[in-house]
Amino acid sequence: MQYRSFGKTDWKVSEIGFGGWQLGGTWGEVDDSESIDTLHYAFEQGINFVDTAALYGAGRSEQVVGKALKQWGGEKIYVASKIPPTVWDQQNDIDAPMTGRYPMEHAREQVEASLRRLDVECIDLLQLHGWYHNGWRELDWLEALNTLKDEGKIAHIGVSLHDARPDQGVKVAELGMVDSIQVLFNIFEQEPMADLLPAAQKTDTAIIARVPLDSGSLTGTWTEETIKQWAPDDKRQQMYAKGGNFSETLERIEQVRETCAPYYQNIAEAALRFALHPGAVSLTIPGMRNRHEVDLNTIHSDGKPFPVELAKQLAFHAWKHVFY
Repeated sequence: MQYRSFGKTDWKVSEIGFGGWQLGGTWGEVDDSESIDTLHYAFEQGINFVDTAALYGAGRSEQVVGKALKQWGGEKIYVASKIPPTVWDQQNDIDAPMTGRYPMEHAREQVEASLRRLDVECIDLLQLHGWYHNGWRELDWLEALNTLKDEGKIAHIGVSLHDARPDQGVKVAELGMVDSIQVLFNIFEQEPMADLLPAAQKTDTAIIARVPLDSGSLTGTWTEETIKQWAPDDKRQQMYAKGGNFSETLERIEQVRETCAPYYQNIAEAALRFALHPGAVSLTIPGMRNRHEVDLNTIHSDGKPFPVELAKQLAFHAWKHVFY
C-alpha cells in the first residue's frame, strides 16, 4: 500500500481508502458481520482511512464502522464522517444560501450523534454533507465547526461537494478554508481537473476522490442483465433505470475498455489508477463489500505511474452525469 500526505495535516493516508456508503444497506442488502470482517481485512491490507456519513443507512454505516474500530487493535485508522444540513434537497438547493444550513445547535446535535454511533471521543475529519456556493462568505458553518474543534469533538474540517458540481468548491479551495474537499472524480467525471484540483493543490487542501468506479460501471463487469438484479430500492436502480441511462452507460463502458486495452487488462484497474493520477488527490474511496473486493482495489496501490498518453486519450470519454 502506498501512502500520501493529507493536505495541511500531518496524516499519511492510504491512497486507497474505504468508502462506507454501502455499509448502510442502500446499495443492496448487506450483513453487518461481513461488513465488519471486510473492514478489518481492509485495515490488515494497509487501508487506514474510512469515509462514512450520518445519512448512510440512517446511521447504520457509522455504527458498523464504530463496531469495527472498537474491535481493531492495530495501527491508527482515520475516520471521516459527514453531517447533513438543516434542509436537504440536493438537486434543487445546490445554489441556495449557505447561512442557516449548519447553525451551532444543529451542528452540535449532529456531531454528538455521530460520535455516539461511531463510539469515539473525536471525529478525525468532519465534513459538511452539502455545500453551497456562498459558503466561502456566509460563515456561520465555520464558526460552528471551529467551536466543536476547540472542544475536541472534531480534529479537522472538510466539505463534500454535490455530485457533478465541482465548481462549487473552487472558491473554498482557493482560499484554503478547510482541510479537505471531497468530490466525484473518475474517468467519466473529469471536470475537477479543470479548476478544482489546481486550486486545491496551491493551498494544500486535501482532495478525496469519491466514486472512482462510477458506482460499479467502471468495474467492467456490467451486462444487459445486471440492472435486473438490483432491487427497486437499490440506489443504482434509481439512477440507471431512467431515460436510457443504463444502455448509454454500457455503450460508454465498451468505448473506455477499447481505449484502455493497450495499457491495462481490465478497466477497473485503469479507473482506480486514473482517479489517483493527479498530484492533488490524496486518496480515492471505492466501496468494498467483501474481502475479494478489498483485494481487487488494494492490488493497484503499487506506486506505478499512470501513462500520460492514456490520460490524454481518456479525456475524450469525459461525460457529465446528468442523472447523478
